[in-house]
Amino acid sequence: MFAPLTYAEPESTTEQQPEETVSVLPLEDLRVFTKTYDHIRRAYIDEIDDQTLLEYAIRGMLEQLDPHSAFLDASSYDDLQVHTTGEFGGLGIEVGMENGFIKVISPIDDTPAARGGVEAGDLIIKLDNVTIKGLTLDESVEKMRGEKGSEIVLTIVREGMEQPFDITLERDIIKVRSVRSEVLENDFGYLRIAQFQVNTAQDLKTEYKKLIKKHKDLKGLVLDLRNNPGGVLQASVGVADLFLDSGMVVYTEGRLPDSNIEYKATPGDVSDGLPMVVLVNDGSASASEIVAGALQDHRRALVLGTRSFGKGSVQTVIPITDDRAVKLTTALYYTPSGRSIQAQGIEPDITVERVRITAVRPRANIKEADLSGHLKNTRGGKEVNSNDDISETDLHNKDSQLYEALNILKSLNLFRQGANIKTSVSDSE
Repeated sequence: MFAPLTYAEPESTTEQQPEETVSVLPLEDLRVFTKTYDHIRRAYIDEIDDQTLLEYAIRGMLEQLDPHSAFLDASSYDDLQVHTTGEFGGLGIEVGMENGFIKVISPIDDTPAARGGVEAGDLIIKLDNVTIKGLTLDESVEKMRGEKGSEIVLTIVREGMEQPFDITLERDIIKVRSVRSEVLENDFGYLRIAQFQVNTAQDLKTEYKKLIKKHKDLKGLVLDLRNNPGGVLQASVGVADLFLDSGMVVYTEGRLPDSNIEYKATPGDVSDGLPMVVLVNDGSASASEIVAGALQDHRRALVLGTRSFGKGSVQTVIPITDDRAVKLTTALYYTPSGRSIQAQGIEPDITVERVRITAVRPRANIKEADLSGHLKNTRGGKEVNSNDDISETDLHNKDSQLYEALNILKSLNLFRQGANIKTSVSDSE
């Protein structure tokens, strides 16, 4: 369980200075720092060694910059590596900080948090009935970790709920499956990315090939990026590249020359141009937004759902010693058309809230075929009575956004079929 991040490994760990003239360090402010340091060192109620105090100072500098810059000790750096490979211990929640409390970016698929009802946007204010106000993000995350099978009580504030409430979760070993797939109604492919790991693009390509091998006549694709908190920047570029023949995928801009990078698609669309709908919501962040923005800008896919989270920054991991590093925000990324995602997110082409739909039926659900002595269908059509008029699927109740995405793909397919029929008729005439 880790803080949400999208990072780019630096090509070199050599420190570079910005092109502009480096200003002289302010001596008076340095005196303030050294005097404060000395007072804490000599007079604080508990004796704290110099190494710890200096580490606190470094952590404080980074924590004041933005929510994603951080100091990484040996344990934190190991956590970062685990995050990108997809196996770690905890509850399965991607989190950030808001007003001193833990904010849930998204629960990870098939984890204790997701199964227990934790939702994107929840604020966690207590852990085992102890307030977390005043703790750092790392300290809060550490408290949520524990042995497999041990329980923890989360006290949650949720928009729309009048009072905080408790959720009890049992810790587990979290193994995140980056990509999964299935076929909807025998004609439409569904690809779900839970988070972007090092091998996500290759895994997605493999899953698509499995789909097309079993169902050669797919008519459209749904790419589900909802509650996907992001991950490795290069993985998002690889995923977008799978469905683009050419052009810009994303570009980054920062103060250092190495931060200004353009990522472009290579020839070849793995799906041969199949109609696509991309699903996003407020839990779709970072790498998810790169993919959605690229496919939207190139008009390769319709984006459906609700506005995404809005994390448009790149973090670079810079080693400081053999076992310590800093994760520093070094650039912002932009979609092919030049849009910044930072604090704005991706606006869907079609906004659809996830809701539960209740069918409105007439008082007397009677059809012609129910009437005694009704005329038979003389053209061989199957007669349909009220007992037959029941939806073959409850997808609209389980997942209204996916249901709408599927309807759009069906409509596009019917439109294409109609165009082909019209062309055929014209040719025959």
